[in-house]
Amino acid sequence: MEEKTKQIAERISMLRDIMEVSAEEMAELLGISVDEYLEYEKGNRDFAFSFLYTVAEKLNVDITDLLTGESARLTLFSYVKSGEGLALHRRKEYKYQHLAYIFKNKKMEPFLVTVEPSDVNAATHKNAHSGQEINYIIEGHMTVFVEDQSILMGPGDTIMFDSKHPHAMQAENGKPCKFLAIIAK
Repeated sequence: MEEKTKQIAERISMLRDIMEVSAEEMAELLGISVDEYLEYEKGNRDFAFSFLYTVAEKLNVDITDLLTGESARLTLFSYVKSGEGLALHRRKEYKYQHLAYIFKNKKMEPFLVTVEPSDVNAATHKNAHSGQEINYIIEGHMTVFVEDQSILMGPGDTIMFDSKHPHAMQAENGKPCKFLAIIAK
């Protein structure tokens, strides 16, 4: 994981330089200090999904470019077999599988997400990014926090929200929750 984090950090630093975007501009966009931003670029801090999504959008690249160093190539359709999505393990509680990582020029990012139970209160660890997000619960239960609201969800439930508002998810009942998350730009 540490090696992957350092590789992603190198790609971000290189792309930022190529695009002539200052570290100050990136830090302001992300709502963090310049020193904190530079720690990410050095690979000393692991990335939240919202960080990667925002950086990819600012640098005008696909999130796949940041994660793998390769560009998506398919334009007619993308087929990903069950369990073979591009794995993203950004935080201990969240496991993502990108379900269309090889499709080029996406207008949305589809993920199969599993949120593991945690002793940490997710409401205190919210993230935000541009676009809109829809979550459809496949199995388990979770509480979704958006701003100061909380919604308890179960199988078959759907929520859509403006993801520029701070949000987080927390598995309930001591069991993992699996859901489909689609993030539209």
